[in-house]
Amino acid sequence: MWAIQFADALLPGSFTGFGIRSWDPEGLLGIVLGPLLHANWAHLIGNSVPFLVLGLLVAVEGTRRFWTVTAIVAVVGGLGTWVFNAPGTVTVGASVLVFGYFGYTVVRVFAPGRVAHRIGYAVIALVVIGVYGATMLAGVVGVSQGISWQAHLFGAIGGALAVFVGRRGGSAE
Repeated sequence: MWAIQFADALLPGSFTGFGIRSWDPEGLLGIVLGPLLHANWAHLIGNSVPFLVLGLLVAVEGTRRFWTVTAIVAVVGGLGTWVFNAPGTVTVGASVLVFGYFGYTVVRVFAPGRVAHRIGYAVIALVVIGVYGATMLAGVVGVSQGISWQAHLFGAIGGALAVFVGRRGGSAE
């Protein structure tokens, strides 16, 4: 994301046109590219810390699990954004992944597994809600102009769904 933002700043034009363009079949490519693109440096900086922290909380379950969660979040979040945003709206930013990792971290408390893991996950989820909860709620209710509540909401839904996909007997892959 940072390398792309540097390239976007140095090269003529803007990469943001490669984001999710709602209701445009060509805009579906943005499901893959959109999370890597940011409208400006402030947008990138605002996404970087929660992306790193929440992404690491998902990654502790293993590489395969991290990429599975990331793929599910990107697809569910991207498709939800593509369908429910106003036609022609372009959405960029890692917020879809941030909200997906947030949703995953909170909802995994309810996944079947050993009690010790569930207690550990519950403590982590409470800390995550305490640190990021207000920010996440503000993003979902769309209190700021230009913020895609669709990407935030559907990213979180994707994270919640990812908890239950690919788990066998509560084990983290």
